[in-house]
Amino acid sequence: MDVTELKFLLKLLGFTDYRALITKVEPNPKTKASERDRIGRQLIERGLVDCTEEIKKLAIAPPGKSLLQADPTTLPISEQELKVLKATAKGSISPAQTGVAAEQRQAVIHSLAARGFIKVIDKKFKEVWLTERGKEFLRDEFESNSTKGTIHLKMLTEYLRFLRKVHLPEKAALPPTSPAPETAAPVPMKKPSDEEIWQLIRALDQELVTDNYLPIFHLRQKLQPPLSRRELDQALYRLEGDDKIELSSLVDTNPYSPDQINAGIPQDLGCPLFFITYF
Repeated sequence: MDVTELKFLLKLLGFTDYRALITKVEPNPKTKASERDRIGRQLIERGLVDCTEEIKKLAIAPPGKSLLQADPTTLPISEQELKVLKATAKGSISPAQTGVAAEQRQAVIHSLAARGFIKVIDKKFKEVWLTERGKEFLRDEFESNSTKGTIHLKMLTEYLRFLRKVHLPEKAALPPTSPAPETAAPVPMKKPSDEEIWQLIRALDQELVTDNYLPIFHLRQKLQPPLSRRELDQALYRLEGDDKIELSSLVDTNPYSPDQINAGIPQDLGCPLFFITYF
């Protein structure tokens, strides 16, 4: 790991929940946005960081063109998704040109992209955060004998605070686990399929008695890991596009903690997508 990647990680340690807007995470004051984003993507590929992304430009893909030629009454997409496909059929566009309400655009576009109906031409980071793997790396694995590069005292202070605060269990010290009650929702050991995620949503709703209004943070607790945050978000968009679930926004934040609210899916405007209803 080079010094700029290390600085990127250390910079995240200075934010609540090790999470921040990408514009706030600059390894050096003069780091260009393109270089900052390149570093972020490298860390994401290594599993040390995860992110949310905003699609800035999109175009229709061949499967989307084929879909528009089918009988409108049999299309496996929502009215809003159809609106996006028709808009992109005229050429590459921005999300604002889709005709979809601002608070719904990204969710609709991501759902279409996840199923291959549109292609993303340009996108940008919104938020980035340190993953559990990233915490393990900083705590247990990072070493360097390099005498090049500088780490200022504030970064060092944040790192020391991190070491004092983080509590990651040692694998050798883990106590034996008790069998889960038969009524408990299953916890997948490998990356689940969309159908398995849908089944888990139903099981969690019944187990937690959330009246088919399951907060997303319950699902994240079960599925991250094995899934990353971004993988779970994409799976939820696909399920919504297949009319298996509906995602709705949080309006009253008082009953929930900041961590629980942050587990929602951020939107361009308004509150995050927070509740899951299954069909």
